[in-house]
Amino acid sequence: MNLARILVLIIALLAGGAAAYLALNILNEEPEPTPAQAPELVAANAAAPQIETDEVLVALRDIPLGNTINADSLSWRPWPSSGVAGNYIVREDFPTAIEEIEGAVARGTFFAGEPITQGKLTFGDGGLLSAMLPPGKRAIALEITADTSAGGFILPDDRVDVIMTRQVEDFADGEERYVTETILSNIRVLAIDQSIAEQNGEAVVIGRTATLELTPQQAEILTVAQGIADRLTLSLRSLADADVEDRPDAVHLISGDTRNVGVTVVRNGVPVQVDPAR
Repeated sequence: MNLARILVLIIALLAGGAAAYLALNILNEEPEPTPAQAPELVAANAAAPQIETDEVLVALRDIPLGNTINADSLSWRPWPSSGVAGNYIVREDFPTAIEEIEGAVARGTFFAGEPITQGKLTFGDGGLLSAMLPPGKRAIALEITADTSAGGFILPDDRVDVIMTRQVEDFADGEERYVTETILSNIRVLAIDQSIAEQNGEAVVIGRTATLELTPQQAEILTVAQGIADRLTLSLRSLADADVEDRPDAVHLISGDTRNVGVTVVRNGVPVQVDPAR
């Protein structure tokens, strides 16, 4: 055997041994854990809390104020148990609620996905306006024009002040003067004419009457004011003033006690106190 063949044979043996050595190391090598198999991740997933839910009755679509509620406009939806308010209707407590609520009238607007609450529902065969009135409230209609209703921009569910203007006799010189006072404040408008809501956001004709939500005493005050006032004006309030504490109602109009109820009239730049009873 010549020298060349011997060298080739030696090289082949060395190459084969090296290949065998590498293959053996690869087979014996332990695989690295994947992220899903990492012990700390497995422990974290096992400890993750499961959110408890209850099935709550919600509006499947928008239900405008005053509309009759149908079964196909309601649905049960999962709701986090920690977020279930006391006035929500839970399926576990009221499994037949959809059937029982069908035919009720919405006393307020429900938006799609909003939980149904019994406080915004009314039942019975009464009229729509009486269904909208909260317990203990009364509805009184007041004649209005564009210039006594903020140019006609007052809409149902707005808040207004009622301002009375009338002629009184100035006790200083006996002349007749016009005086004004706010007799009711922060009053909710139930309806304008017979429209209790906007019609698809479109402009409506300026109404001739505004129906106000009042307490029995406020209803008496407004009734007296309608008889003695030369003009009653609705002053539109800002939404930001809905919870602002206001002046007391003009109870003196129904009590007959006008003491300490003075009205200031500015005449030629000089304030003059007048007696509104005269």
